[in-house]
Amino acid sequence: MAVSRFLFADQLGPHFDDGGPLLMVEAVGVLGRHPYHRAKAHLILSALRHRVRELGDRVELLHAEHYRDVLAGRDLEAVDPTSWGARALVRELGARVLPSRGFVTSEDEFAAWAQGRPPSRLVMDQFYRHVRTSTGLLMRGPDPEGGRFNFDHDNRRPPPKGASGLGLPDPYRPVEDDIDEQVRADLDRLEAEGRIRLIGQDGPRRFAATRAEALTALADFVETRLGDFGPFEDASLLGDDAMAHSRLSVPLNLGLLHPREVIDAVVAAYHAGEAPLQSVEAVVRQIMGWRDWVWHLYWHLGEDYVRRSNHLDAQTPLPREFLELDGRTVRARCLSHVLDEVGRTGYAHHIQRLMILGNWALQRGYRPAELTEWFTNAFVDGTPWVMPANVVGMSQHADGGIVATKPYASGGAYISKMSDYCGSCTFNPKKRLGEDACPFTAGYWAFLDRVEPRIRGNHRMQQPLAGLRRLVDRDAVVEQERTRTQW
Repeated sequence: MAVSRFLFADQLGPHFDDGGPLLMVEAVGVLGRHPYHRAKAHLILSALRHRVRELGDRVELLHAEHYRDVLAGRDLEAVDPTSWGARALVRELGARVLPSRGFVTSEDEFAAWAQGRPPSRLVMDQFYRHVRTSTGLLMRGPDPEGGRFNFDHDNRRPPPKGASGLGLPDPYRPVEDDIDEQVRADLDRLEAEGRIRLIGQDGPRRFAATRAEALTALADFVETRLGDFGPFEDASLLGDDAMAHSRLSVPLNLGLLHPREVIDAVVAAYHAGEAPLQSVEAVVRQIMGWRDWVWHLYWHLGEDYVRRSNHLDAQTPLPREFLELDGRTVRARCLSHVLDEVGRTGYAHHIQRLMILGNWALQRGYRPAELTEWFTNAFVDGTPWVMPANVVGMSQHADGGIVATKPYASGGAYISKMSDYCGSCTFNPKKRLGEDACPFTAGYWAFLDRVEPRIRGNHRMQQPLAGLRRLVDRDAVVEQERTRTQW
């Protein structure tokens, strides 16, 4: 019998297929391990089944509770998968393992770059510059296009005053078909049988589940949103949750797109005079820099990175509002809106994740491991390799400074500047005491008070800590946030 290539549900693009027989498994037990967002479970099954239909007789589809139930004893090969558990599985099965794919740089390339560097010196910006230089992307000889590697300073514009949106066309949205209809019925049945638990709302599929849909989504982004992405990438509006974001993380993380396809498309738009450098560089940095970097850190920092990382001693369990994706009883307009949007779609753009959800969790001291699992399961683009560095390192500073040099905490003033959330909120972002005191503004100072002993040596926190020591109502703010029941 010929060797079959076992494809996981995040290896669905042509770059994982070298010809020959293929094998895929629909394992219900994978969906039953955690309370997945319904949109995420739907997307995974829809993408897998669409790929099976496309491949026809070349693929054998098996159904099982667990992978081992149907794979043991088979002659298999596999492209090295994307989680510690999946890698252990293919080796346990005796599969021939091929090097991982779906990233700009290989694991060997990162290992060579990282050799001799302590974890605190694995800086994303240095890695990004290294990859730009070695690939020649957006380079003019030894110099970066436009004279700078990073145009982030130019990409911090607040949203237009009084606007409900950026005025861009709605992002591409696929049309469901008979496969989606059957997936919905199967998820309803599995949930009714108690075999899986789903969170979030059902609704028409919003993200690409096929190669053709992914390519259409990419072309749509380049044509309609790329030009505005850079300037407004940190802005948020109640009436425009897409803003100028590409939302291509979803098909990228399903393996439907190769990151170089996205990079080449936006760079081509720049060279054709159809997109500004600051927007194009921002996309390149997020994919070739950040995305590759957190992928490599997942392996480099070890399987226990999340488990061992709690530098700020955060011990608060996630509240019901997070676990049930329910913002209806949350008074803080920004947090209520983003929780409801995640509940509705399984998605929020990066600034909503970092400066609303992550900032709130950081201030309240939610357990980093629990928060990482929540982000992985509640977001349609959440994967085991994506979230550790993003949540534990960048968002929660739980690794003590490996990923981010300081905690990403801010008060309500930042949210007020970069969004229109505060205008319709019962809390005042300028106030830290009283019934209408903003829980982000007061929470920022209460957070600094709680973690001061652990961040005292961080040079980037000296100015905020000096401000904390000058705060005349410090004790009152800390007590208010300790006993706050309405947020």
